Amino acid sequence: MWRLAVILLSSLLLPGCMIAFPSDRERVTRHRAEVSRSVEEPRTVPVVVFADSLHTGLILDLKWLRQHGYVPPKEIGDLRWAAFSWGDETAYVQKEWLTPGQVIHALALPSNSVMEVIAFDYNIPNVCHHQRLYQGFTTESAGDELAAYLNFSTVRDAAGVPDTLGPSSWGGGQMVRSPHSYYFPRICNVWTVEALNAAGFRFHRWTGLSADGVVRQATSKRNGFAQIWDPQWQMEGADLP
Repeated sequence: MWRLAVILLSSLLLPGCMIAFPSDRERVTRHRAEVSRSVEEPRTVPVVVFADSLHTGLILDLKWLRQHGYVPPKEIGDLRWAAFSWGDETAYVQKEWLTPGQVIHALALPSNSVMEVIAFDYNIPNVCHHQRLYQGFTTESAGDELAAYLNFSTVRDAAGVPDTLGPSSWGGGQMVRSPHSYYFPRICNVWTVEALNAAGFRFHRWTGLSADGVVRQATSKRNGFAQIWDPQWQMEGADLP
């Protein structure tokens, strides 16, 4: 119980890992399972989960997402990869630590959330070298539902372009507004689980509240992710920026 409390508190204090998700019923109304996927369709599109001891997020092929209808912030260039993470707006924007009152409010009451999109062309370990990285593969057609899910998770104008709040907290990306409020249990790891399900994998929410829970599900036989980077040993002597 105390460990769960620590995880929840940490998810509030550290930006980039808190998100509110639409409910299953809301997701059905926007775009759900309209494209039937053949079980014979090969899984060739890489999907990368990044994780530290508490939090997770996704690195996705940006060109693939665009081809399936994802609309990134207008400031995002024509780059190969994009790292996606969500967070409480105050935690992202405020430079100081959250006050106890802000923590209680964010945990117990709905609060504004944002999404960060950090695009890059470098090798993924060179950008996320402090994170554990796990790579899996999904089908080409899975991009339809995942792109729709990402679009649905951001406030957009009449042209479908995300409402940019400002620069991201790291990586030279963009911070965009989300229409969904942050509240427990919809923390960053649950967002990761929901996005992975939209990408055609099979994850459970309640066993994905912790970063380790997401990793265990990712590396299970049914999902087939494999670890491609471990900073505990691969950073030693590595020539990284």
